[in-house]
Parts: sequence; C-alpha cells; structure tokens
Amino acid sequence: MKKILYVNAAMNRESSRTERLAQAYLEKQTEKGNIEIQTVTLAEEKTLSPLLWMQLQNRQESIKQKDFSTPYFRFARDFAQSDEIVMACPYWDMSFPSIFKVYLEHLCINGLTFHYDETGIPRGLTHIKSAVYITTAGGYIRDNNCGFDYVQKLFSLLFGIPDIRFFSAEGLDIQGNDPEKILSEAITKITRCSLYIIPGYQIAAAPFGENGYFNSSEPKVKSCCLTDS
Repeated sequence: MKKILYVNAAMNRESSRTERLAQAYLEKQTEKGNIEIQTVTLAEEKTLSPLLWMQLQNRQESIKQKDFSTPYFRFARDFAQSDEIVMACPYWDMSFPSIFKVYLEHLCINGLTFHYDETGIPRGLTHIKSAVYITTAGGYIRDNNCGFDYVQKLFSLLFGIPDIRFFSAEGLDIQGNDPEKILSEAITKITRCSLYIIPGYQIAAAPFGENGYFNSSEPKVKSCCLTDS
C-alpha cells in the first residue's frame, strides 16, 4: 500500500483555495486504490513550535543518542515512513506561512531522515520517492517562487527525493479575473496530470498566458505550461 503524507499549511481552512486544489489531487490519487493518506493539519498542531535553545539542546542530545522515540520526532518519523508527501502551502509574502518552516525544521533530523556519508554529503534515509507542492496566489508568482525553491532544494539535496512537482493556481485576486474559473481550470489540470505526471514538471494555471516560473538545476525541473497563451 502506498502511503501519502498530506501536510496542510492552509490557515483559513474554511475557504482555503490551496486546500481545495490539494484535495482534488488527493481524490484523484485515491481513485487508483491501495492508497493510505495521513493528514497533518499544521494549524491544529499545538505542539508544533519554533526551536528554542532548551528544545534545541534536548533535540541534539536525542540525535547523539539515536533516540527518536519522543513525541518531538513524530513528524520526522511519519515523514520517513511515507512514500509521497503532498504539501498545501498558500503563497504568502513570496513564500509560505511561517508554521510550515517550523514543520520543515522538525523533519531535518540527522540519523532519521538523512545522514552524512564519509565525504560529508547528505544522503536521504526516507522511503519518499515523490513530493508534490501545491499553492495558490492572488497575483502571479513568476520568478518569485521563493517558498517552493527552498523546498525543492531541501528535499532534493538533503533527503534525496528524485521527483518533486509543483502545482499552482495564480492571479486569483487580480481585478477582472474570474477566480472560480481559474480554480476550476487548475483542478481539471491537476487531476488530469496526476494520471500521467512526468517527474520534475511544473503545472501552473493562470489566465491570459500569465504563469509562475522557477529555475533550478538539482534536480532539473522543467516547465510544463498548460494554460492558453
């Protein structure tokens, strides 16, 4: 059975457009059968907090002892045991909500989710073969995809995840645009592409030929523009 870890970083859950897009992707995945989805809703995680000095010392001691049994390492344990991670991260201030950065810090555990080889190069220890980053933006992301750029580097270089994908719906709050139409088109494309997704491709949905782009070299990420120009 394939295990998908769904991390929901949407803060306004009742009307989150990002969560709506992510749920469309997950529903299409479940149609394939033999899928288990574990959901982590960051807004509801009361124990998820930034690393302060005392907590950092306790964490380092546990890592030194290779004791990952405490509740602090729960997020990293679940991450390491998953086959795919799906992240719903709204586009905030050129990045993502700060709670998601705190969550990522909880994943970076030497000896559990990665380790350093004899040459000092980080090597992943997780089961994850693919990562899916889903976002929505009121404007157009273009080259300012700072949040995904960080996630892509972290997941490829530290965890060694070979297949990292990006889906977005953009221009939702631009005057004159039809946000419901943009979202509907994005949902159609994300569900269609999930059936025959090519690793490393970006899917961006936006009107009038406006698309968010990103550049990366490790691994190579190609741009797949599915909007009408």
